[in-house]
Amino acid sequence: MKIIVGCDLKEFKKYYRTLHDLHDFYKTVGLSDVKVGELGVDEEYWVRKDPSYLIMWKEDDEAVGHAIWHETSTDKHKKGDPRDEEDKGILRRLIGRRKDNIVELHELWLKKRHRGKGLGKEFFEFFERFIRNRGYDSIVYYTDSPAAIAICRKRGYREEYLAEENWHVFCLSF
Repeated sequence: MKIIVGCDLKEFKKYYRTLHDLHDFYKTVGLSDVKVGELGVDEEYWVRKDPSYLIMWKEDDEAVGHAIWHETSTDKHKKGDPRDEEDKGILRRLIGRRKDNIVELHELWLKKRHRGKGLGKEFFEFFERFIRNRGYDSIVYYTDSPAAIAICRKRGYREEYLAEENWHVFCLSF
């Protein structure tokens, strides 16, 4: 697998339109504001803000997965977008205090036919090293994926549960 930091937005949108399983997943978790085949408003915001916030996975020049990440804090998703009290409390407990120098792994997706091959583990190894080398203190990640939950637990992420959203919240501090 080849991991590429940054990608042309037009190329990414073309790949994103092929992710029928991702869009089916969005429907199951109630994200009805995302149109099938289209990049969500938040996702496009982050990729436009800084192309390095997009990481693509390729095998034989075929895009097989991606991750979108961004800078965040325990109190705000982004400037002007405060976290609710439950979320804020969970992050402060996981990290130990109020903190700004953290990143959120916002969206992580691997096409179904490429799952079960260790690519998720390989991505997390890369991503943790990549974020640490950029000088950030912690990674936070919200998921309900059994495979991602297992990877985070094996890698020593601290964990809490965000009941309101039905998500596991993971944190790895460096």
